[in-house]
Amino acid sequence: MPLRVKVKPGLYKDSVALMRLSATLAAIKGVAKATVVMATPANKDILKDAGLLVAEAAGARPDDLVVVVDATSEAAADAALALLETSLNERKAAKGDGATAERSPRSILQAAARNEGPDLALISVPGPFAAAEALKAVRAGLDVLLFSDNVPVAQERSVKEVARKRGRLVMGPDCGTAILGGVPLGFANVVRRGAIGLVAASGTGLQQATCLIDRLGEGIAQAIGTGGRDTSAAVGGLSMLAGLDLLAADPETKVIVLMSKPPAPEVATAILARAATTKKPVVVNFLGSDPLGGEKRGNLLRAATLEEAATVAVGALRRRKTPRLKALVSADGVAAARRRFAKEQAGLLALFSGGTFCAEALMLWASAGLEVHSNVPLDKRLVWQAGAKGQTHVALDLGADEFTLGKPHPMIDPSGRIEAVAQAGRDPRVGVLLLDVVLGHGAHADPAGALVPAIRRAVTEAKRRGRRLAVVAFVCGTERDPQALSAQEATLRAAGVMVEGSSTRAARLAAALIGARR
Repeated sequence: MPLRVKVKPGLYKDSVALMRLSATLAAIKGVAKATVVMATPANKDILKDAGLLVAEAAGARPDDLVVVVDATSEAAADAALALLETSLNERKAAKGDGATAERSPRSILQAAARNEGPDLALISVPGPFAAAEALKAVRAGLDVLLFSDNVPVAQERSVKEVARKRGRLVMGPDCGTAILGGVPLGFANVVRRGAIGLVAASGTGLQQATCLIDRLGEGIAQAIGTGGRDTSAAVGGLSMLAGLDLLAADPETKVIVLMSKPPAPEVATAILARAATTKKPVVVNFLGSDPLGGEKRGNLLRAATLEEAATVAVGALRRRKTPRLKALVSADGVAAARRRFAKEQAGLLALFSGGTFCAEALMLWASAGLEVHSNVPLDKRLVWQAGAKGQTHVALDLGADEFTLGKPHPMIDPSGRIEAVAQAGRDPRVGVLLLDVVLGHGAHADPAGALVPAIRRAVTEAKRRGRRLAVVAFVCGTERDPQALSAQEATLRAAGVMVEGSSTRAARLAAALIGARR
């Protein structure tokens, strides 16, 4: 099999662009694998582990672009490299009478110095360099969305301390979602404008809440991501506190939603104390914890799940009883599916692209008495190990670093999850397979369509072996997303998938299906 390696010296591309380019090249017929990365030490280690670190790549510098194409034929390799050149060389045509276009700024400081310059910097550079760029932006008077990951936590704290003193907002690092002034940033959905503002230390959790609020007929004033580590003791909730203050002062925001996995106790105390001083209802959704000790404390309202975060916020805005989403799968459908399991099919397998979806499901399943092993477990006794025995129930966050190092995120390129779905049909223990499907800007153009062939193969293979595999899924998105919510749900239903309307309901449905078997 031909292996082609190409190094582009001094050519930087952000991680999202590289993920998309890798996925585009890998989709060419005859290309077994395509990797496009910056030549950082971490990426070189990944190439080395994969046996792809040939001499050209080994000698590349961190600011060099490295392309590795593993193809089944010379023609396929040539096609991939030709498409690479086309993609990299695309430029906007000059306008008007042929005069050259204004030169693009080459740094954050150059951009900030322009007349009517930006007020926000979106930074997506390798982690070792990200904090320095963020500090430049903050000191230049800009807010920051820091998409980069692998930023040392001490540097995160330092950048956010500087931002606090200068009255600037830093979202991230590892912040993948925000909607500011109606403008989506990173992975975000097309939702209506409205009066509910959110601050979240979770990306897909923020997407789910904004989509469900939209589905219930209300809209989003602002949606601020903070990065997942923000509410840790090491960072101190600095971005969540800053975001809370911004929403408290924002005349468009009438109801505030705070979302996170359980914060450090002292951080939760500080956040709740600040929230209690606002004159607006504040919905608190700290997954897996009950910080209020009840449903309500003053202006603070508890929401135990992602669905409740949306419904409680809409109820508070309308000042009436909290609305409910309609269940999409009937009790009769659950009972019929449970009767079809073979005796040995006692297991639940969940393959998530969203980390917050995995965390919510683990919380719900623990309360239902299910012991679920995971690569991101809430109970450290239940750490998943590939191939280990005794792991009846498994939930994987396939967007975690160990699955995405050197590879596109599964929301962009579902190929890794497709293979895992197909394998589920060959596992005699698996009775229920649970999947999330995430729509919106930055996501795959047809995620349900990409998954369905693998789902059909898994179901067919299970049936051939005398078993019935129940597949459960939910779609996080809106009708106005490029992929269209109803079209994606219809694609899944046509393949026999049991589709629920939210991550919360899908996790509970999976537990109901497997519950009698545990």
